[in-house]
Amino acid sequence: MTPELKGFLLLAAIKVLIGFVGLLLGVAFVTWLERRQAAFHQDRLGPNRVGPFGLFQPIADGLKNFIKEEVVPDQGDKFLFLLAPALVFCPALLLFAVVPFAAPLPVAFDFTLPLLGQFVYDGAMPMMVASLPIGLLFVLAITSISVYGIVLAGWSSNSKYSFLGGLRGSAQMISYEIGLAMSLVPVLMLAGNVRMPVLVSMQQSYAAGPATYGMWFVLPLMLAGFFFLVSGLAETNRVPFDLPEAEAEIVGGYHTEYSSMKFGMFFLGEYFHLITTAGLITIFFLGGWDIPFWKGDNIRVLADGTVIGDPTWWKTLLTLMAFTVKTVLLVAFFMFVRWTIPRFRYDQLMDLGWKVFIPALMAYIMLMAVAIYVLDTIGLAVGIRFSAALLGINVVLMLAFLFVLDRGRLIRGATARTRKPGGEVAAAVAAGGSEGD
Repeated sequence: MTPELKGFLLLAAIKVLIGFVGLLLGVAFVTWLERRQAAFHQDRLGPNRVGPFGLFQPIADGLKNFIKEEVVPDQGDKFLFLLAPALVFCPALLLFAVVPFAAPLPVAFDFTLPLLGQFVYDGAMPMMVASLPIGLLFVLAITSISVYGIVLAGWSSNSKYSFLGGLRGSAQMISYEIGLAMSLVPVLMLAGNVRMPVLVSMQQSYAAGPATYGMWFVLPLMLAGFFFLVSGLAETNRVPFDLPEAEAEIVGGYHTEYSSMKFGMFFLGEYFHLITTAGLITIFFLGGWDIPFWKGDNIRVLADGTVIGDPTWWKTLLTLMAFTVKTVLLVAFFMFVRWTIPRFRYDQLMDLGWKVFIPALMAYIMLMAVAIYVLDTIGLAVGIRFSAALLGINVVLMLAFLFVLDRGRLIRGATARTRKPGGEVAAAVAAGGSEGD
């Protein structure tokens, strides 16, 4: 083994350790944040007893899960019952491995350890656990594994309630995985590459190297960002898409029979997935580590791994802070949605995925392909003007989509005012609503 390979493996091990510990700490903070935000929405205090401002409450919750009694159904499949929490927990953890959370960090060392030999590294280290050449495809592949954990949890419990929750979860996740993947097709059409650092670089402005768009993709691909946001929220199985564990209908869903840390792993997986989804939205549509209105952080990573720019440790730190702020704001938005919007009915959930999102995404992909082809044909070079033209098209498409989707029912509430044939204004009752203004 060469000294360079040893140095690479050493850095990889350090990044795995730091990433795992950082993600665990992030989950602890997110659970505290959600409980405080829920308390704010419900006009109560929230956790405020364990530590200052209740910050140590996640530690108390973790200890409680470890010391609770382990229960395994006698008539269930014990092997699959134990495997299911890992199949929910691990994919969410693996997804974050391909997320670049900061600009490359310049690293140089050359040292020798007894028995292990010489370790050498000199270059810009990607600030991600695994810099895969198939980063985006890896995301789509790993995302689909979580559904197996939910199905197996419901099946192995030998409980009708758990089984019903597993069936709901599998149907929901498969439905919205299609929308999730289709919403990334326009991103690929613009970026022309599946490497995650390249996707970030294409949203920045550079004087050197191939042309970039100079605009976060959330603007020129506004409708795709909306579809990805909603589909990603549905993939996390949280309100208003938490039908797999609808307490009022099926007791507790697919994890009804779970207790102790096996139960805790389902919720760790949920929060891992929440953070990872927010991180992916940041990478695909919010410029990743890019700091808006400042070109000093524009350190470009090409498809072959070449770094263009002047990476420094303080730029890496600033870009890490920018990525963290964007991700935390998205997580807070997901929590805001959870505590303000009621749960969908199951038929509404499936109709939204199959009858609205998939047809709309098919039409959107074709329209964007035509728009990109026309802009290329008329000679508009890739850059800020190209992005501005796509932005104008997406604004029109977004308004048209919301107008067609809403039709006076979603945004205006449960009732909509209509005019009777005789001219009298009355309140038309929407499905499930009550009569009145």
